[in-house]
Amino acid sequence: MHNDTTPAPAPRGGVQVDAITKRYGRTLALDNVSLSIPPNQLFALLGPNGAGKTTLLHILCTILQPDSGTATLAGFDVVRQPVRARRNLGVVFQEPSLDDRLTVAENLDFHGLVYQVPRKERRQAIVDMLELVELTQWRDHLVRALSSGMKRRLEIARALLHSPKIIFLDEPTVGLDAQSRERIWTYLDNLRRQRDLTIVVTTHYIEEVENCDSVCIIDHGKILTQGTPEALKAEHGQEVIRVIARSDEIAADITAQYPQAKKGQRDTIVIPVSDAGFSDRFMAQFGNKVRQIAFDRPTLEDVFLSLTGRDLRDKAADDRERTYAAGKRGGEGRR
Repeated sequence: MHNDTTPAPAPRGGVQVDAITKRYGRTLALDNVSLSIPPNQLFALLGPNGAGKTTLLHILCTILQPDSGTATLAGFDVVRQPVRARRNLGVVFQEPSLDDRLTVAENLDFHGLVYQVPRKERRQAIVDMLELVELTQWRDHLVRALSSGMKRRLEIARALLHSPKIIFLDEPTVGLDAQSRERIWTYLDNLRRQRDLTIVVTTHYIEEVENCDSVCIIDHGKILTQGTPEALKAEHGQEVIRVIARSDEIAADITAQYPQAKKGQRDTIVIPVSDAGFSDRFMAQFGNKVRQIAFDRPTLEDVFLSLTGRDLRDKAADDRERTYAAGKRGGEGRR
């Protein structure tokens, strides 16, 4: 049993992870992981299946304990002060966790009771949260009447009801349509501006994290890189020029001038950009000798694939996923 009576440090809104290691038998899920997330950041954690993302989140959520290392949320140690850490944390898990036998408001009210939010504050928070996620008119409807996107918005509202300093979202937009995904990211951006909130998100939609303050890529239990999207693209990506010459002779001249060029699909020549003035020099020399030219700048997906590889890493469902699926099948059979 943990002693949670340690004197409280000055609360901070960030996340600090120092040399966290976690094993499952012979499998090393996290290998000496360290990272720092300043307050009021939108932080993305990216990684393929089995990279260690979920294990790290579960440790930060106080669901798991690390084998070694330390982690703090808003200044509170997740092992020695789990209760205080949880009070500063809101979580939206990937699998739905709402009670669909209760109304929208009842789900929020129950969450407030669990976190000991005083009744008057709880009532006002429910009003505020429903307005924030545009579900006020659905207040008294059973959750089972909501669409998938509306349920996800309700889960975000619930995670924020007790005014945490940090919120974790595990694949918050998976399975949602494009409009719902865009709406959820708009909510999150507005929340961060209004509430001085630190947001940590995992997602498979890499294009969604282009506007994050910082992106961390993890694989095989190790942090591969971390930085702003632009910094990662500059460090790990490669800008190229794709051209189609007007004749075979001009194509030969281009490849002779630029030995680093490669043959692309059809008649395309792909030339890596070596410096800031490269494009201007190429256009001055060959601009009127090519039929087509395109400038391809690196994306976060390019960075991700260059660091983690292109192989698919399917995995069997874990115990939690199998239990959830069995419950869903049982519920369907009872209808």
